Amino acid sequence: MDSVIKGLIVYLFLLVIFRFSGKRTLAQTTNFDLVLLLIISETTQQAMVDNDHSITNAFLLIMTLIGSSILLSFLKQRYKKLEQWLEGLPLIIMEDGKLHKDRMKKDRVDESDVLNAARLIHGIENLDQIKYAIIEKNGEISIVPNKEEKK
Repeated sequence: MDSVIKGLIVYLFLLVIFRFSGKRTLAQTTNFDLVLLLIISETTQQAMVDNDHSITNAFLLIMTLIGSSILLSFLKQRYKKLEQWLEGLPLIIMEDGKLHKDRMKKDRVDESDVLNAARLIHGIENLDQIKYAIIEKNGEISIVPNKEEKK
């Protein structure tokens, strides 16, 4: 039972930490982020397992973590406010060629991130060709080009 409690505590802790770290944290994974994720996984594994390296304990922890994830998905479907708190809402960071610097700063996005997404998605090269830039719930940037730019 100790492993279940430790697993739940670690799961909830990581959920809160990643929620407050921002949407773009997981959307833009760099080499440094990968190393950090590996260190976090090793640290949490040690915290959950302690000295019990049995296969029974491993199965119990896996069932606890997967069960927590399934329960959370059911709760998010039932309580939209919980979903909004956990995953956030899409955020418009650019409208009609005007950047919302305050919103961009909040999610640690800069002009080059917007232009990069615009190039990748639509081949757009200038900000004035963009009607909307939106940070989606998953941290990706969506681009809506100006009508005169659509083909």
